[in-house]
Amino acid sequence: MRHRKKGTKLGREKAPREALLRNLAASIILYEKVKTTEAKAKAVRPFVERAISTGKTPTLVSRRNLMKVFYTEHPVKKILEVLGPRYAERKGGYTRIVKLGHRLNDAADMVQIELV
Repeated sequence: MRHRKKGTKLGREKAPREALLRNLAASIILYEKVKTTEAKAKAVRPFVERAISTGKTPTLVSRRNLMKVFYTEHPVKKILEVLGPRYAERKGGYTRIVKLGHRLNDAADMVQIELV
């Protein structure tokens, strides 16, 4: 039984799962919309929301905290320079998940996760 257990495993061990979420979050931030499976989109949504909320205050501390999360400087720079000012007045809910249908080969539910 998995009662009261938070988070999804996505069929991966801890390190590959964290790498997947970091890379997917970076892609969402850089391209502002990504097509992925529903489970991955639901797993990465809090990750992206937390990163954007951190970037709303453009300080050195927030830059260093974001650099701990992302592998490269590009998503950090975009969060601090573009997305932080864009969502300055917004309290939360920076992402939207739109259902697209089923994938042909394995019938996985496909969605598009995008920034609002």
